[in-house]
Amino acid sequence: MTPYSDPSSAPFGRFAPNAAQAAIIRLATRSGLKRGAFRPWLSRLINLLRGGPVDVQYQGASFRLYHQGSATERGALFNPDYNLDELDFLRQHTPADGVFVDIGANVGTFALVMARQVGSAGKVVAIEPHPMTFARLSFNRAASKATQVHLVQAAAGDSDGELMIESGGGNLGATHVATGAPSADAIKVPSLRLTRILDEAGVAQVDALKIDVEGFEDRVLIGFFRDAPQSLWPRAVVIEHLSQNEWHQDCIADMVARGFAIVRKSRSNTFLSR
Repeated sequence: MTPYSDPSSAPFGRFAPNAAQAAIIRLATRSGLKRGAFRPWLSRLINLLRGGPVDVQYQGASFRLYHQGSATERGALFNPDYNLDELDFLRQHTPADGVFVDIGANVGTFALVMARQVGSAGKVVAIEPHPMTFARLSFNRAASKATQVHLVQAAAGDSDGELMIESGGGNLGATHVATGAPSADAIKVPSLRLTRILDEAGVAQVDALKIDVEGFEDRVLIGFFRDAPQSLWPRAVVIEHLSQNEWHQDCIADMVARGFAIVRKSRSNTFLSR
């Protein structure tokens, strides 16, 4: 067994794209192939050229991307503009030395990019419950030397306790809280109120917040805005709305009622500020 049998233990750069992989990635990033419909096909091709993850830079941060089983990681690998509108909006509302909160941080494609925005004097709170995804997030934080990123291995929820989460359709990036009968791959994880997470992270004010928790957004945010002092409310929010049919309450309407304004919407997300 070689020292690199476990990809997570190899130093960053060990899985830099080989020449053929790099050529395909360049072709994708410079053409329409970077679009979502082509990414699974490109991922299979990259994997045929060399199996395993790929070590690359995305938006200035360092990532080991396991693109074969995660749509998020495929997006970051093949599309240099992946989530760029959302990131630009968040950067506009987050000063150097500011605070950014990422709920559903996945492997860090928001958190680690925003760490560069806030700088060494700022703070990013990255919340991710899935053990495998959290391990990848931890590796990417170390590879990016982003010590200002505070990691929380838990699900944000409406109470402190435990939740069952499961991934769907072979896409680790689509991990969600099991609201019905859990599937065979469901796992139990800690659940913490956002107010508690921020308190334990030593956060007294938030500049911007991104939340993507696959239909559980309302259970996180309704209680937070009800219970947290306004001094803790973020000035800007990006919230994924693709699973809003699963919300028990309309948390976007709740934010608007509390003084937020909808700035714009993308296909996946709603942008709000106050």
